[in-house]
Amino acid sequence: MSLTTLACKHRLRSICRLHRIQGHMMSSRVEPEVLLEKVGRAGVITMNRPKVLNALNFTMIRAIYPQLKKWESDSDTDLVIIKGAGGKAFCAGGDIRAITEAGKVGDPLAKVFFREEYILNNAIGTCRKPFIAFIDGITMGGGVGLSVHGRFRVATERTMFAMPETAIGLFPDVGGGYFLPRLQGKLGLFLALTGFRLRGRDVHRAGIATHFVESKKMLDLEKELVDLSSPSAENISSVLDSFQNESSLDRDKPFVLEKHMSDIDRLFSSNSMEGIMQNLKADGSDFAKKQVETLSKMSPTSLKLTYKQLQLGATLNLQDVLVMEYRLSQACMRGYDFYEGVRAVLVDKDQSPKWKPPTLEEVTDPSVDQCFSSLGDLDLSL
Repeated sequence: MSLTTLACKHRLRSICRLHRIQGHMMSSRVEPEVLLEKVGRAGVITMNRPKVLNALNFTMIRAIYPQLKKWESDSDTDLVIIKGAGGKAFCAGGDIRAITEAGKVGDPLAKVFFREEYILNNAIGTCRKPFIAFIDGITMGGGVGLSVHGRFRVATERTMFAMPETAIGLFPDVGGGYFLPRLQGKLGLFLALTGFRLRGRDVHRAGIATHFVESKKMLDLEKELVDLSSPSAENISSVLDSFQNESSLDRDKPFVLEKHMSDIDRLFSSNSMEGIMQNLKADGSDFAKKQVETLSKMSPTSLKLTYKQLQLGATLNLQDVLVMEYRLSQACMRGYDFYEGVRAVLVDKDQSPKWKPPTLEEVTDPSVDQCFSSLGDLDLSL
């Protein structure tokens, strides 16, 4: 065989290899970020960005909302299931980096992302078909908004729930002002201010999940739900109950905050954020000291916004809460702390944000009230 022929064959192999690599890159590029499937009489939504813990981006919101509305009015669809791919996360939150970059340069994404995300949260909360969220894995921020307003929420031992927004100069949005003040006692306020993480069965015990099922049973659970011949809310509920009854993992373990619930109710009862800090400092217990340490790292502006958000949200319906939260989201986009918080926690990761103002006392009531003001024609409309 001549050298020329060998060279040609070698070049051909290289070209074929290059085509294969390009083909693989193209196929990985076009992998949908959210899968929308009809399985039997169930609509199944799978968030499909496992490498970034299924973080919710604008493309996904725009894909999920119209499909959910279609299934809701479709006589061939009896229930909707939402889950995350990859086994680590249901959805670890919204695509904060994209929003940050947009907000910095006045890009409209900082407005439309929150607007359309909250419209989707409301669609989940008002869905006429049983909506079942499999919150198997990390469920934070935007992932909470995709699940907590639905009829059923199934936690597993892999679930990790948190609303950590005060650490990045934001507030627990996506309807946090609605569901958090409706948890037992002052638990919701505690979770909102501190970003405390709940895991596994504790997510159910706190009232965030409606059921707890071991992760190894989730495939069987999904199959049974999809195979239901008449999937009414009652039938779905009894299937979930039976799977929960068969899940004994951590059943005898007490709720992680059980021994602190009376302290939380007492210490987080005050008519101001400064009052809560005074209660904690005066108490002097190890638990109280830990909360002072945690809250001292959070954005003082975020703490005051969150306190008022939950105070008002306790008496509002979900729609009015989302309108209020949209106003707050835009105030944060106009402000300083959100960009500084994202820089310190997610970009530079130095965990040393320099908040402005740096203390609770310097965050004035008028500046807080201004964040809740109507946006006029730009208000969220549901």
